[in-house]
Amino acid sequence: MYDVVIIGGGPAGLTAGIYARRAMLNTLLVEKLGLGGQIALIELVENYPGLSRIKGSSMVQQLEEHVKEIGLDVSFVEVERIEDAGDHKRVHTTDGVLETRCAIVASGASPARLGVRGEAEYIGRGVSYCATCDGFFFRDRDVVVVGGGNTAIAEALFLTNMVRKIYVVHRRDALRAEKILQERAFKNEKIEFVWNSVLEEIKGEQIVNMVIVRNVNSGEPLEIPAEGVFIFVGLEPKTGFIECEKDERGFIITDANLATSMNGVFAAGDCRDTPLRQIATAVGDGALAANSVVKYLEE
Repeated sequence: MYDVVIIGGGPAGLTAGIYARRAMLNTLLVEKLGLGGQIALIELVENYPGLSRIKGSSMVQQLEEHVKEIGLDVSFVEVERIEDAGDHKRVHTTDGVLETRCAIVASGASPARLGVRGEAEYIGRGVSYCATCDGFFFRDRDVVVVGGGNTAIAEALFLTNMVRKIYVVHRRDALRAEKILQERAFKNEKIEFVWNSVLEEIKGEQIVNMVIVRNVNSGEPLEIPAEGVFIFVGLEPKTGFIECEKDERGFIITDANLATSMNGVFAAGDCRDTPLRQIATAVGDGALAANSVVKYLEE
């Protein structure tokens, strides 16, 4: 019987694990793939306090070293569902059932898909959701980036180191990204903005060779020759394994102490309903969730 099982190995889950171990709780962290979460997909982190510029891979390495030092047990399995057994919870995984007094859901979120024609067909053949992972394959080629937030613009800037030209397609006439990222993008000669437009179709033969966008004001279509399409239009929560109160998009609703509607289960990080999803907020969530677990167990 664990005191707490933490589901997810991103910054929220790892921080929760560090705080739980420091509180001397019998703790297990379970993660489907590898530690680090979305950080592992980021080329450069520039807004984490105290670390003005650090590669995502380096940050993941430091987190891994920290959890090893603190003696946090980690199991790489997939969680299928959480069962409420009253005074404890049963966490059903692909490797069996875990018994725990509390649980912290820090399962994060994954890049959302647009659902346009050709998107699913060309995943891995020109369609990507990670510039850090796939940018190398588009060296000296023209690509399209869809989105106007921090991730889209940061990834577009990263791609300028490899590709020939980038068309940033955004449905509005202004970006949502941080001003410092906007300034860099506007100054970069490789980036051309396609304003007030949405991606309508991705076309090709064996690989992508063209996209069709449509102006939301005029309705006019535009064909853009491109061999790659990078889509950054938000996140989808990984919360299908838990039955608790969620918003219309599937993000978990919590109270001020990050408690969910399932007694003894807390949520932290990108998987919960929150106005901001950043490494800094995920770390804060992880610390608060672990502290709430300690108080819950004491009571």
